[in-house]
Amino acid sequence: MTKPIEEILAPKPQARPRIYAYSIADPAHKGLLKVGQTTRDVKQRVAEQLKTAAIVNYRIELDESAERDDGGIFSDHEVRAYLKQKGFDNPSLEPACGSGNFLVPVLRRKLLAVELRYGQSDFEKRHYALLGLMCIYGIELLSDNIAECRANLLGIFAEYLGLNEEDNLYRIACFVLSLNIVHGDALTMKASDGQPITFAEWGYLGKGKFQRRDFLLDILTLSSTFSAEGSLFAHLGKHEIFTPIKVWQPMIMSELAVLSVQEDA
Repeated sequence: MTKPIEEILAPKPQARPRIYAYSIADPAHKGLLKVGQTTRDVKQRVAEQLKTAAIVNYRIELDESAERDDGGIFSDHEVRAYLKQKGFDNPSLEPACGSGNFLVPVLRRKLLAVELRYGQSDFEKRHYALLGLMCIYGIELLSDNIAECRANLLGIFAEYLGLNEEDNLYRIACFVLSLNIVHGDALTMKASDGQPITFAEWGYLGKGKFQRRDFLLDILTLSSTFSAEGSLFAHLGKHEIFTPIKVWQPMIMSELAVLSVQEDA
């Protein structure tokens, strides 16, 4: 009995387009970001592109699905247009001068990913851009560097979303940076006031709600040590000693704005 052709041939896997970007660590390519699109493995595709020039000192900065949530597809040409429209340099990731020169490129990459995935929805873009900012942390011993670092990050965030000082989201961003960029000593794990350094862990629950949990830095460090592969204590997993010191109720942006005002008072 003859079998249908569909049973003989294995179904062809559907190609899933991806957007990628990479940087090259040399003076000639300093600050530049190469953007492309492929339906293949991104690492393999980039390696093939650079093989003929024998370039090995590169880093993949972005590897994201090119599919929007509504099922649409965006191209690398659209990505470049988005970057130009949003102030990226044709496109490039310029290293920041002064304090925050390591964190600024991280924030730029996060905002780039937000633009690619959520650029069609102002609601989602604003919320996921804030989440990107919430995922950046730092500790600095010098107070003037702290102020400069926060200002650098805030400026990039505000420019991306077109915010001014009167916007609630601008105030929320200031509040988040005051918690995430800590004035203290990473070696002693003490803040400038002598108290143990505390970090806020932020999560986005969807539908405009954010979750905040506060952890002591020394406990987080200990948790990382315990959970390391091959550690004597790896079997303990997420032990109760690694639980947060405070868990906040889920908050929407307007509630975060009120909290930021209360903290400043």
